[in-house]
Amino acid sequence: MFVLGDLVKLRAMEPSDAEALWRWNHDPEVMRWMNDNYAQPLTRVRTFLEERPRNDYGDVLFGIEAIGDGRLVGLIRLHGAEPETGNAELDIYLGEKDAWGRGYATDAVRRVCRYGFDKMRLHKITLTVVTENHAARQVYDKVGFSEEGRLREVFRRDGRWYDKYTMGLLEGELT
Repeated sequence: MFVLGDLVKLRAMEPSDAEALWRWNHDPEVMRWMNDNYAQPLTRVRTFLEERPRNDYGDVLFGIEAIGDGRLVGLIRLHGAEPETGNAELDIYLGEKDAWGRGYATDAVRRVCRYGFDKMRLHKITLTVVTENHAARQVYDKVGFSEEGRLREVFRRDGRWYDKYTMGLLEGELT
């Protein structure tokens, strides 16, 4: 099963994606505005993908493939979904830097939100974004997310603390 967009195809992550994921997670430029973990060996990333539970209502993880060349350029995830609340949290990143600024992130966010509202019957999708991550903020604004609040000094990078915006998208607001 996959989700087809105009520029991207969202599909389940595979153990064969481990090398790309490992490479992205060890690239400081890619991880600039992301919560990064301690460095992991490639074998651990492969094991994570092999042993990860299958996608289900509470947690769906998709690889983002560029239509045309079929190359994996990033990943996107809806997690923390609960049928009682109809809410989920969105995470995305593009690991292939030559894919930045080409509309892939906007298409992927739009498609995964549509999937969340239509297939998962979500009412609201939320996210947080570092205030200095202007490219990501532009994507979220295009898709219809609204700023709902500000978390002060919760993200540290290069010896400096940054704020994060909390943003939300209700089903009828998706553009």
